[in-house]
Parts: sequence; structure tokens; C-alpha cells
Amino acid sequence: MSDPILGLVMLSLIIVVIMLGFPTAFTLMGLGMMFGFAAFYDPSQSWTANKVFTLMVQRTFGGMTNDVLLSIPLFVLMGYVMERGALVDKMFYSIQLAFRRLPASLAVATLIVCTFWGIASGLVGAVVVLMGVIAMKPMLNAGYDTRLAAGVITAGGTLGILIPPSVMIIVYAAVAGQSVVKLYAAAMIPGFFLAFLYLVYIIGWALINPKVAPKLPPEQLIVPVPAPIHFLREHYSSNMLLATFKALFSPGKLLNAPLDARLSFGKIFKNVLAVLTPLMLVAITMWGVWWYVIIHQQNERDALNVPVVTQVAQATTSAAEPVEEGLAPLDVTSNTNKLKEPEADTPLVALDAAAGDAPLAEGAAAEAAAGPPENFELYFGLTCILFGLLLIYYYIKLDEEQFEILKLLIESVMPLGVLTLLVLAVILLGITTATESAAVGALGAFILAYQAGTLNFDRTKQAVFLTAKTTSMVCWLFVGSALFSAVFTILGGQSIIEKWVLMLDLTPLQFMLLSQAIIFFLGWPLEWTEIIVIFVPIFLPLLAHFNIDPLLWGTLVFVNLQAAFLSPPVAMSAFYLKGVSPPGVTLNQIFAGMMPYMFIVIACMVFMYAWPGMTLWFPKFLYGG
Repeated sequence: MSDPILGLVMLSLIIVVIMLGFPTAFTLMGLGMMFGFAAFYDPSQSWTANKVFTLMVQRTFGGMTNDVLLSIPLFVLMGYVMERGALVDKMFYSIQLAFRRLPASLAVATLIVCTFWGIASGLVGAVVVLMGVIAMKPMLNAGYDTRLAAGVITAGGTLGILIPPSVMIIVYAAVAGQSVVKLYAAAMIPGFFLAFLYLVYIIGWALINPKVAPKLPPEQLIVPVPAPIHFLREHYSSNMLLATFKALFSPGKLLNAPLDARLSFGKIFKNVLAVLTPLMLVAITMWGVWWYVIIHQQNERDALNVPVVTQVAQATTSAAEPVEEGLAPLDVTSNTNKLKEPEADTPLVALDAAAGDAPLAEGAAAEAAAGPPENFELYFGLTCILFGLLLIYYYIKLDEEQFEILKLLIESVMPLGVLTLLVLAVILLGITTATESAAVGALGAFILAYQAGTLNFDRTKQAVFLTAKTTSMVCWLFVGSALFSAVFTILGGQSIIEKWVLMLDLTPLQFMLLSQAIIFFLGWPLEWTEIIVIFVPIFLPLLAHFNIDPLLWGTLVFVNLQAAFLSPPVAMSAFYLKGVSPPGVTLNQIFAGMMPYMFIVIACMVFMYAWPGMTLWFPKFLYGG
């Protein structure tokens, strides 16, 4: 048997062994050692001199020195602290009240909380289990179809692994040797777009067939308003914006209020802050965008102090002339239609490429030199006017029920939302690395849980233990996949697959469909970890030949891998939900509820390929290139 055929046998065997239930990481290491020993075997030398042992040490050391992986335990710790701190119960209640008049309001609230909580924690299992405990029973008690209730929890719970900060994206960045922050920026809009498609499906199903999501009884549509808020409305104004300001500057009436309706100056001031929070959030967001696009980039251009024409001329000169004596200029045309064959011991991309943890300096410099996008001031001004009109309408309609919902949302969503947005913003703007931001996020999670009084020593110990367990699994996967991929390449398995693909003479669209279809069907028996560390590296060298942007292809993989959580028979989210569901809920019902979301995932991928700007615009806007 030739070495390339031995490599294909090795690849096929790993799928069979994993499906039999053996641990993935140790299976990868075992097969890598066994086939590597055969590949390096030399009868003239002692078996202890086999080079596979040296390869094992090198691969392990490469994984230990990969700085990108440092952010994984910190992001995982952040998620487990939030999950163990039980910070989501009040959030679900407040969001459900905010959307109480929409069709399938409980399902809509569940999806929003799943999305938000998934972003904050990045843990699929934790989000599905938590929302199964909190939302499954209320939806079933309200008469919701079991398929709708199960589908929204399992599909919504998987969004956390797609929308940054995501552990899956960090793992892919290490495997593909790409920048974490560029992948974060690329995945942001498609992730929220997929959540939007889920929302359209839920509301559409409820409108077409109201029986699957009956309207809530009238008593559940009433927002409980405390006596002080009633007093403000009756004695100051029916509009809570005016009522809170009148009470702040003329508190005389409050002195004659009943004891249960009195408000101290501190509580009045808190009400004023609650009223002004939407305005402050919009103002801060608009100022941040303006600062980054206009002021920040102007400062960078001043710091560079190099005209754009001069930079282009220098870049052209440097590309046309050899950098060192004896080096010929790069012939870009020679590699356009030909794929270079990998060398026998090509190092694994995952661990030797040293993926960047911050935006590329060249991209930032190019964006700074290029200036703000065309017609930015016009679009920015129109956006400000639109938000201004929406705020005016919001404040005109601000009654006591809406004000109470606003306060509940601020108390439950605001702290966690600010922390999550802060972590994402400092990563995407290049202020800190992903690892430093993960550390800030973990510290913030501890502070929020401590402030809420829900995190004791036992829960902290559980969070730390689960973090160590999850991180150990990921690290062993990297060691195993590094050894497996290196042996697979040495045997020539990578080469024979590349020759087969090139022999098919595919167009870029056909290759994209083929690669994504293979990953989609691999999601049925395998989880995302096995797919990324074993199969994604096989396709990566082919992207340059087909002139496919690695950011676009990688983001399509992220969306595609949602199927790994939604496709039987190894749909782990279904088993997570079954473990906390009422006894009457069966696995078949959960699977039936999950299946439509797989087709929504495919629809999202079609939109992404048809409009690549959905994926590529944001990283280009932030980093240029």
C-alpha cells in the first residue's frame, strides 16, 4: 500500500473511530503515532529512533507556545462565571415583557436571550441547558408547540459559538493561521443576520399557524407598576420623561405622598438616569463611530505624514525590485493557475503560523491613509436623523408600563451588555489583544456576579473546574490534530486530495459548494471541533488556487458548523435540552423542531455568498485591505 493511500485510510479510520465513541483527542494522537511510526519506519535503526517521537514532541511544544490559545480559558471562564452566577433569569423576564405583544412573544424573548447570552458566554451547552430550564416549561405551559419551543432553544443556543467573542473562531484562527480580530469582524454581521432569519421564521410560523404559539392571557400582558411610578404619573405627567424631570426639580408633591409611594432624591435621580439611558447609548455610539472614522483615522494619517501617492509608489518600487541581493522579483503570474505541491514535512498551519492577535499594521495604515469611506458624512448624518426621530417617538410614547420595562431592562441587560460590548470593542479596534480582552471580560464577569450576590465559593469552584475541563479538551485536541495533520501530510494524503480536486477542474463556485457541502454533511456525525482541527486544514491550501477570500470561506464555515449542533444523530444541543426538559418531551420532537433551522442556515450561506460584502465589509472598514 502506497503512502498516499495509507493517508486516506488514516483519514477514513478517524471518522469511523470517532463515530464509535472514542475520545477525539486521544484517537487523533493514537492514529497519528501508529501511522507515523509506519511512515518513518527504518528497519536498519532501532524502533526507539523512529522520528515520530520527535514529531510528537515538536507538535506538542508548538501547541503550548501558540499565544492565540491563551484567550480560550479566559473566555470560557467568563462564560461559566456568568452561567453559574445565574444572571439570566431577570433578563428573560424583562425581555419577555418588552416583546409581550408580538406573536410568539415567549419564543421571541427566548431567541433574543439565547443570542445575547450566547455572545456573553460563548458556551453552547451552558446556554441550551440554562434556557431549557428557564424558558421551556413556560412556553409549554402557555400552549406552545413542543417543536417550536425546542427549536428556538436549540437553534438560539448555538449562536453563541458563531457571534464573537467565540471559542470556535479562536480555534479556527489558530488552525488557519489568520487574525482573530479580522475573523471576529467578518463573523459579526452574518451572525446577527442568522439570528434575524431565525426571528423571521418564528414570527412567520406563529402568524401562519397561531395554534403553535397561542396569545398570552391578558393578565400576563400587564406590567406590574410600583406605587411610586403611579404617583408620578397621576401628579406630574402621563409622560414619564416629563414626570421624572418635574419630580426632580419640584419634589414638593412627593412629601405629601403615601408612604408606599414616596421617592427619595436618590430614587428620583435613578429614574432620570433610566429615562435618559437610551439617549446616552445612542449618543455614545454615534460619537464612537465618528471618532473612529474621522478623528482617529485623521490622527493616524497625521502620524504617518506620508502622502497616499508616495506610499503607492514606494509599494510598487519595493514589489518590483529584489529586497536582497540574489532574490528575484516575485512572479505573481506563475502561481495563478497552478497550486504548489506541499513538501514532505510541511509544518502544520495551525501551530507554526503564529496567527496574529491584533489587526495587521499594514491594513490599519492603508485604511488610515485612505481616509473615511466615500459619502460617510451624508450617510452618518441621515443615520443620526433617523435615530433622532425614533428617540422622539419613543419619548412621546413613554408611559408608566414602558418606563418600568425600561428600568428592568437596564438592571438586567445593561451591565452584561456593556461588559460584552466593551470586550468586543477593544478587540475590534485593536486597543487590546484578544487575550487581554478575555482577561478583562473574566474579571468583569466576577464583578457582576459578585454584585448580584449570586456567586459563592461553591459556584466559583464549579466555574473554575469546568473551565479547566473545557480548556484541557481543546488543548489535547490541538496536540492530537497537530500530530495527525503532520503525519497525514507526510504520507501524501494532502497532496492526493489536492490533485483530485484540481483534476475535477472546478470553478470557484463549484469548489465553494463542494467544500461547504462536505463540511455540512460531516456535521451530521461529527462535532465542530473535529471538523475544524481535522478537515478544515485539508481545504485551506486550495483557497489561493480558486482565488477565494479566506475570510469569506472561513465565515461560511462558521455558519455552516451551526449544523453540527442542529443535525442528528450527534446533535449535542438536542441531548442538552432533553436532559432538562419535562418528561413528556421526546428526542424526536426536539429533532423535528431543530430541522427547519438547518435550512435557514443554508439560506444564510446563500445570502453570504451572493453578497460577500455582508462578510467582508466590516473587516475592510476597520482594518482596510
